[in-house]
Order: sequence, then C-alpha cells, then structure tokens
Amino acid sequence: MKPLIVLLVAFAATLLVIKLMSGQWNYILAGNIAMSIMLLFTAMGHFAFTEGMTMMIPPFIPYKKALVYVTGIIEITTAAGLLLPSTQALTAGLLILFFVMLLPANIYAAMKGVDYQKGTYEAPNLTYLWFRVPLQLLFIAWVGYFGLYNQ
Repeated sequence: MKPLIVLLVAFAATLLVIKLMSGQWNYILAGNIAMSIMLLFTAMGHFAFTEGMTMMIPPFIPYKKALVYVTGIIEITTAAGLLLPSTQALTAGLLILFFVMLLPANIYAAMKGVDYQKGTYEAPNLTYLWFRVPLQLLFIAWVGYFGLYNQ
C-alpha cells in the first residue's frame, strides 16, 4: 500500500508544481516523475530489508541476496531512465518486463505469508500481500501509459 500512496501523492504534488511553474498541466511528465519517486522509495527496501526480501523469492531461484540487490539497482536505474527523454521509451518497456517478472515473487510471498520487513513468514496482513498482485498490474499500466503510450 505504501508504494501506491507514494505514487499517487508524488503524482498530485508534481502535477501541481509543474502547473504552478509552467502554467501547463503536464500529466506525462508528472506521471514519469511520480513513478521514478516510487521506484526510488521501493528500491530502498531492497537494501534495508534484504534478508526479508530474499524470502519472497521462490526456492528454486539461486543467488537470492544478489538478486535482491540487483533488482534494487534496476529500480534506481529505471527511475533515472524514465526522466531522460532519450531513454524513456526503452526504460518503460524494460520496466514493464521487470514488473511482469516480479509477479511470481509477489504471489509466492502472499502464499507463504512473508513479512519482508521483519524477515518472517508471519505477515500480519495477507490481504496486503495479495493486493500487491493487482498493484503490479497498475504499475504496468501506469508505465505503459506515461512512459510508452504518449511518446
């Protein structure tokens, strides 16, 4: 839920700042800035809650800790790439693929009740874990609209 709140608040705030500074409503720029802020927010979790995030990865996938760090770096890199006009479309396409690839980890975490912040299998709110699946779909649609569709 926190990433969704960050995304929506960042979008509204950025949209307002852009309007105040330029006199125009630039939804595309605000949408890409908001996604970048959200990606930086979620990337922090990869470094702050590494052990718990490794628990979200299904057992058959090797090098879990390295994968958590790499995905955090991917989130930071794509946050920058969405803001550069020359890389925005490519970044958006790769980010959509990235979000699709994260779906199994989110489903696995929901099935196992992973509390990645505490590093346990005792999540206090399974509803939130299952909410992450449609949330991932929202992120895909968001990046598709703001990063690809309106080029």
